[in-house]
Amino acid sequence: MSAQDDLTAAEAETSTLLQQQLQFEEVRAAERDSILLESAQEVGGSTEIDWSATLGAVQRALPMGVVISGVAIDSATATAAYAQSDDPLQGSRVATMTIDAKSTTLPSVPDWLVAVRDVPGFVDATTNTVTRDDAGAYTVNLTIHLDEKAYDHRYAAKKG
Repeated sequence: MSAQDDLTAAEAETSTLLQQQLQFEEVRAAERDSILLESAQEVGGSTEIDWSATLGAVQRALPMGVVISGVAIDSATATAAYAQSDDPLQGSRVATMTIDAKSTTLPSVPDWLVAVRDVPGFVDATTNTVTRDDAGAYTVNLTIHLDEKAYDHRYAAKKG
């Protein structure tokens, strides 16, 4: 009889706890949704590059008086890998940045190619063209390839 009373009391307590949990169902659902949102944000932002900072690093690498006048960017997305070169001697990359840089003096292009090596995620750089306009200004078209070290990891899960 004592065991039956204990069982009845335990069942009543269980029923009370379940009713109390129902009061917080919306909170629990919001918490699940929040976790799902954070995971989606981490996946979606996994291939994000801080282009402003990257472009700033390129500008700082160029000699004084050289200004960037044009930029074209191509990069991987969270759902599509970046197409790799067929050339086996070229490194693996996740993004390509092609810039036009203007200078009033004849540029030392090899020095530029060395200077941009400090850009985060740098893989390689190639000069496509060097042209001179009627006013005597030079424009260099430069392609820079970046690897996964260029990712900013802004939405990465915090460890610890």
